[in-house]
Amino acid sequence: MTAPFKAAAFGPEPAGPLILALPKGRILGECGPLLAGAGLHPASDYADDNSGRLRFPTDEPGLDVIRVRPFDVATFVAFGAAQLGICGADVLMEFDYPEIYAPLDLGIGACRVSVAEARETAGSDDPSGWSRVRVATKYPNIARRHFAARGIQAEIVQLNGAMELAPRLGLARLIVDLVQTGSTLKANGLMETEVIASVTSRLIVNRTVLKTRPELIGGWIARFRAAVGEQGDNR
Repeated sequence: MTAPFKAAAFGPEPAGPLILALPKGRILGECGPLLAGAGLHPASDYADDNSGRLRFPTDEPGLDVIRVRPFDVATFVAFGAAQLGICGADVLMEFDYPEIYAPLDLGIGACRVSVAEARETAGSDDPSGWSRVRVATKYPNIARRHFAARGIQAEIVQLNGAMELAPRLGLARLIVDLVQTGSTLKANGLMETEVIASVTSRLIVNRTVLKTRPELIGGWIARFRAAVGEQGDNR
């Protein structure tokens, strides 16, 4: 039997260096101006996909950054392996970690979590009459909650990619996925039928570390808040 534990219990020592978890991929490029605005400059290869490193020093001696998969940022912060992170609201919705506090909308990474289906079947019947539907998604919790609120049982087919293939190949009638422009859906004969939630990236912090090191964590929140304000003024 596995002993129960709180996620933050396995975090680093309170006096250790801070770790900021950054998401790989598209959002990483949008993080650059925010980091600079907050006065934080990681080693130059932090945004280089060809770099083998995953942890990078910065010009702040007490803070390093790590580069991980977007879905893993919240897990690193919830379990205390990183004290701060930049994370999409979609990930926070999916995992709903109580150990995470998200004090600041950074206004980057704008997209949406949406329902989509094959163009041929979209609108062919009334979803209010459904009792069950098969859904392909990497967001099982979001999808289940969304359809349960409509009295529909969602049979989840969990995929980590190539979601757009599922309706065309008969794997699932619907998909729930992250959509930015909709061009990938269109290219694969799908149609966006409902927006579940609009998404931007948030600054997140570990609640335990916020309590044990409030001045330090609060200082970084203030620096990022100022950087967001500067970016807004420049738009």
